[in-house]
Amino acid sequence: MTSDLTGPAARPGREAAAPLIGGSRLGVGWAVFYRWGPYALLAIGTLAAGATAGALHMTRSELVAAAALTVAGAVLQLWWGHAVRTRPDPSTAGTWYYLLRWAIAFALTWLNTFYAFYAVTGYFGAERLLPRRWVRIGLLASAVTVSGSQSGGLPPHGPMGWLVFGALFGVNVSLLTVFTHFANLEGERATQQTETICELERTNVRLQQALDENAALHAQLLVQAREAGVADERRRLAAEIHDTIAQGLAGIITQLQVVSLTKAPDTAREHLARAQELARHSLGEARRSVQNLSPVALDGTPLPEALKKLVAEWSAEAGVRAEFTVTGTVEPLHDEVEATLLRIAQEALTNTRRHAAASRVGVTLSYMDDEMTLDVRDDGRGFEPLALPPRSTDGGFGLGGMCARAERIAGTVAVESEPGHGTAVSARVPLVRHEL
Repeated sequence: MTSDLTGPAARPGREAAAPLIGGSRLGVGWAVFYRWGPYALLAIGTLAAGATAGALHMTRSELVAAAALTVAGAVLQLWWGHAVRTRPDPSTAGTWYYLLRWAIAFALTWLNTFYAFYAVTGYFGAERLLPRRWVRIGLLASAVTVSGSQSGGLPPHGPMGWLVFGALFGVNVSLLTVFTHFANLEGERATQQTETICELERTNVRLQQALDENAALHAQLLVQAREAGVADERRRLAAEIHDTIAQGLAGIITQLQVVSLTKAPDTAREHLARAQELARHSLGEARRSVQNLSPVALDGTPLPEALKKLVAEWSAEAGVRAEFTVTGTVEPLHDEVEATLLRIAQEALTNTRRHAAASRVGVTLSYMDDEMTLDVRDDGRGFEPLALPPRSTDGGFGLGGMCARAERIAGTVAVESEPGHGTAVSARVPLVRHEL
């Protein structure tokens, strides 16, 4: 009989490890088992006990007691099925439920060892139902009940019966210890994985917030660069008007004053001719200033085409051979980047026309992985870069203005020149793509 009882009792002992992983972290399968498993095990134990009642010579009173305890176990489980919905784990009600279920199982296995099928429910849910300090006691009590049924029933008969009971109790306790240990390790691993996932989620949230902040800062910097560009344009135009148009008008007034004061016709004609020349020159400067007032060439036109048009017009006006080249893969750029490069090209060509006395000019626009360059080279007279006065702090004009423009979008401008060997202006700016 003992060998027949070992199978069903030992298997639940091994299954006890999984529920010990932790009370509230129940999967759907375990939740179903805790809800309906005790009913099924009680029914199996009852059928097995009823089939073996004659073989075990159960008396009428024992049969009546077993029937009453079976009904009590079913009623207890029915009550717990309703009570567990309103009571957190563990609770006082859960403790009483576990103790009463163990007592009923103990009494049933005392009457018929085949009720061990129901007794193994003590291995399941101890951590959910009992306070932490009582969990081991509850598991040991369940091991006593199961070991007793495995050894042929309680109480053991004779020294050999007690020896078998003790051996089986030791086996059950060892199995509980081993599988509980593995279950706890698995629970700790699951907890660590959960904490790691939560930390990764928090890190992702912080990273996304940082990216959003960077995007907002980038947009703010571009707005500030645009505003600074407007202010710089006003200063540049003020200097342009002062240095060209205003001086030209002052010269015209001076020449006309001389004409009004002189009585010599030849002298008057000479000063009138100078006044006309100054007027034509001032008109040309005014037209150039108006043309350069805003990068009109960019309206609906890609930067390479706008630069090509600028170089062609400049070549025709200056009477200097000029070539434009594009390298790399052309990409749509942010408006501020395109406007900055076009302005730098205009400034560089203006300086070339004013000071270089060049016979040939080359303009190259290069697209690279994360930056782009604009190179303007001429074969003019050149100059000594170290001899230039330091750039004024308010942005300046000419070379200083080009540097200020590039710096506003995190770029740089480098100038290489040598007297008699021409000049090369190179602007490097980040490649910021157009936001579609």
